[in-house]
Amino acid sequence: MKVILASDHAGIELRQELVSLLKERGTGFQDLGPQTRESVDYPDFASQVARAVVAEEGTLGVLVCGTGIGMSIVANKHRGIRAALCTTEFEARMTRAHNDANVLCLGQRVVGAGVARGILEAFLSTAFEGGRHEKRVQKIRDVEAQQR
Repeated sequence: MKVILASDHAGIELRQELVSLLKERGTGFQDLGPQTRESVDYPDFASQVARAVVAEEGTLGVLVCGTGIGMSIVANKHRGIRAALCTTEFEARMTRAHNDANVLCLGQRVVGAGVARGILEAFLSTAFEGGRHEKRVQKIRDVEAQQR
């Protein structure tokens, strides 16, 4: 498994905390930045992560901004992305198990570092259940195909 992360200027500290967790776990990752607190546009970073996740099967993405909302909106505009804004470990487990989400979005101004670490751990350690959920995820793919 590989994780690709990015944030905007409002999510740098939380993103760095999550990078530390990935290092502790020995999980491969790529950090797309930014590296300074200079104002940047979150759509640019969300799109970079979304394109990378779609390009490399088995890759998961993590996006952090102030609330996580903007990142999730942009990421979900990309075909093949199922981004979920999560504020609890339960949501993270359910979105992986039932929706096969491949991008986790977090808000630095919404969740603290400890909660975010738990959310990411739950997201990474939960597999898609398939079964009855597979037909629903296929319906998401069908909607994407109709839009383009």
